[in-house]
Amino acid sequence: MWVRGIRGATTVERNDEQEILQATAEMLHEIVVENEVVPEDICSVFVTTTTDLDAAFPARAIRQLAGWELVPIMCSVEIPVQPSLPKCIRLMVHINTQKKQNEIRHVYLNEAKRLRPDIAKR
Repeated sequence: MWVRGIRGATTVERNDEQEILQATAEMLHEIVVENEVVPEDICSVFVTTTTDLDAAFPARAIRQLAGWELVPIMCSVEIPVQPSLPKCIRLMVHINTQKKQNEIRHVYLNEAKRLRPDIAKR
C-alpha cells in the first residue's frame, strides 16, 4: 500500500460563497469517481485558493459530505505568482492505495484545464 496524491483544480466565475462551495464539491466528486476512492481511503486533503477568493472556506464543502467529517483538511492561500490563473481552487487529496502512480487520475475542470492540458479530461 502506498500514499498517493491526487491533484485537482477548478475555477469559479465570482468570489461567491455558494459558487466556491459548489465548485469544490464538484471537483472532489470527480476525483472520488475517477479514482474509485472512499473517505476511509483518504489520508488528508490540502486545499488552496487564489487570493481573490475569500467568500468561503472550500473545506466546508468537503466537511458537509457524508463520511468526510473525520478526514483531515487544511486550507491555504496559493502563492500569488503573476500571471497566474485567477479564481482558482486546488485540491491535493492524499490516499492510501494499491494503485501505481500512472493509475492515478487527476482532475482539472473549467478554466483550470489550462494548468495541465496534458492530463485534463473535460
